[in-house]
Amino acid sequence: MTPLTIVHVLISLAGIGAGLIVIAGFMAGNRFPRWNLLFLAATTATSLTGFLFPITKLTPGIIVGMVSLGVLAVAFAARARNWPKTYILTASAAEFLNVLVLIAQLFEKLPTLHRYAPTGTEPVVAFQGSALVFFATLAVTAVRRSVYTVV
Repeated sequence: MTPLTIVHVLISLAGIGAGLIVIAGFMAGNRFPRWNLLFLAATTATSLTGFLFPITKLTPGIIVGMVSLGVLAVAFAARARNWPKTYILTASAAEFLNVLVLIAQLFEKLPTLHRYAPTGTEPVVAFQGSALVFFATLAVTAVRRSVYTVV
């Protein structure tokens, strides 16, 4: 692995871990301001460092990176303007996008999982779909509870 790959992976894992804590905070009505900042910073850095790899064509990873940066821009604005529902939805979407890429990378890089998805489409889609349902359910539940405030 190159140094860039190592840094990118470590930042990604930090963002995913912090994002899980942030989402737990949404569910419990806890703000966790430092965890939110770590999540936003690491997730933004993950997307940005992804563009430092050689780009030869438009790939799903590049598209996810661009979408993630757009979602994060709205999340930053929602946080600054104290729009808790918008922040919950966009932060949850950003976390989902991180996990989406993690699932794809695990199936691509780990031989045990790659054996079950040699083309990258088989069970990967089911796992990614499950992640989408999971994060969407958490986000909608947190918004409906309306117990979370950004400030």
